[in-house]
Amino acid sequence: MLKLYTAHNSICTQKVFLTLIEKGLEWQSEYIDLFKNEQYRPEYLRLNPKGVVPTLIHEGRSVIESSLICEYLDQSFPEPSLVPASAYDRSRMRVWAKHIDEGVFEATREISFSAMFRDKMKSMTEEQRNGRFNNIGDPGRRARFISTYEEGEDSVYVAQGIFAFEKMFREMESDLSSKQNWLVGDFSLADINLIPFVARMDYLGLLDIWIADRPLVQAWWARAKLRPSFRGAIADLLTPEQVLAMKSSGAKIKDRIVNRWREIIRGALH
Repeated sequence: MLKLYTAHNSICTQKVFLTLIEKGLEWQSEYIDLFKNEQYRPEYLRLNPKGVVPTLIHEGRSVIESSLICEYLDQSFPEPSLVPASAYDRSRMRVWAKHIDEGVFEATREISFSAMFRDKMKSMTEEQRNGRFNNIGDPGRRARFISTYEEGEDSVYVAQGIFAFEKMFREMESDLSSKQNWLVGDFSLADINLIPFVARMDYLGLLDIWIADRPLVQAWWARAKLRPSFRGAIADLLTPEQVLAMKSSGAKIKDRIVNRWREIIRGALH
């Protein structure tokens, strides 16, 4: 039995859920409460030294990093394959994974934090808040969290995130065509890598900022939401309260995100 350590509404965990469902695999989940700092328990850090979710346990060994977990599952359980057949297309698939790992993951985290979790941290005591910051071992991650907490959507890291999404969606619109439903031929890990991050922007009510004038991306997103794996990995796991919370949180910051997006686009054109 596969075992997956998860957290509520964890975007990286959703990538693995999508892969498991697309491959028809069964698994057991164990929940990690991130706001109770359970990810920093010594027994969990032995499985995942970074103190993040998800972590996959298979045959007594831990596999970490969601993009690598998805490839591990595809290689361990080859049918149906979610990886393109040719070496060239596999390289293209991994370029989309790099979009996530080298910018869009942090973009989603910072924008989500400024919209949803910042207010929750404001309600903490200073001791609780500092404890949460101090538990982040990586100085770079700690600086991003503190900046986004203190400055919200005015943080430089949120601006970087807005640009990361703009870059990704621009390349998607370029790569997709009217005869190509998915990013690299058939539905693959390229699409799976992106779906949860696009979904988060959609649930926050911010997605149209980037794709309103990109019809090929809109069509790709409509197809993605029709897949049973989308319902099983994302939509059906969200409570009405969570959906409402994301929508209302996104609405609070949307005007400022739109303005910052316009500033970034103007800057990129000069």
